[in-house]
Amino acid sequence: MGEWIGVSIALLSSSLGGTAAAITRYLVSGADPVALAILRWGIGFLCVLPAALLIGVRWPERGDWLQVAALGLSFFGLFFILYNIAISYTTAARASLALATLPLHTMVVAALLGVEPLTMRKTAGVCIAVAGASAALAAGLGSAPAGAWRGELIMTAAVFCMAFYNVLSRPIIRRSSALGFLTVGMGTGAVALVAVGLFTGSAEALKDFGAGQWLAGIYLGVGGGAAAFILWVMALERATPTRVANTMTVNPIAAALLAAWLIGEPITPDLVVGLIAVFAGIWLATSDVRKT
Repeated sequence: MGEWIGVSIALLSSSLGGTAAAITRYLVSGADPVALAILRWGIGFLCVLPAALLIGVRWPERGDWLQVAALGLSFFGLFFILYNIAISYTTAARASLALATLPLHTMVVAALLGVEPLTMRKTAGVCIAVAGASAALAAGLGSAPAGAWRGELIMTAAVFCMAFYNVLSRPIIRRSSALGFLTVGMGTGAVALVAVGLFTGSAEALKDFGAGQWLAGIYLGVGGGAAAFILWVMALERATPTRVANTMTVNPIAAALLAAWLIGEPITPDLVVGLIAVFAGIWLATSDVRKT
């Protein structure tokens, strides 16, 4: 039952992440990748820190702080700079489709590190879910922006950062708490991003934001930043890395739906069929409880 609770939490997190992709696509023309990362994790950290202090979370052990900081820099820093660069080249749906390969990356990383063995059922479920996401968006691939392949290639490379974060985070979370771990990692990434933004002048772009852009940016930080990743680390605390990562296949669905309304990206009838396949794959992979 605990695994299913973790997967349910991860599904909500992944859906929020998908909407954040559409918001990022909306904002990316007015700010560079570092500025958007500052916006997302600066606001996110300002939401997470008071909650952690109010609740009185258990912080990571002293011996884990270096590893937590390194994971924070890798994920909340490097990954999201690459993520924003990728979305600047392609559509929200296509970038999220590349991100949906996260379950495959996580399975490989977990197996290489000896954390989580592969099973035939789990592998089949992930493949079905990823294939479903691909089918849902395949009809729109031909109308992608020129040079969009660069965005998908960058996103696919960036996904390895998140795969390692998923696998290496779980034991540290268990020794501390989900929110304590998240706060330290997100804070490290946010501080580093602000320092880079001030040094390079990237943060200056935020001064030119209008009311609509700031509203979108606040959602990016609160919904796509704080809320999505509080839920994500809560899921990692309750379910295996691959099962949590497998929910990322709903990310392109959420991204496509919001991007269609917000910036006019097309939705095709294949979306419904793909969505059914996505959830079928998630069920198949997460119901293999006897193997874990």
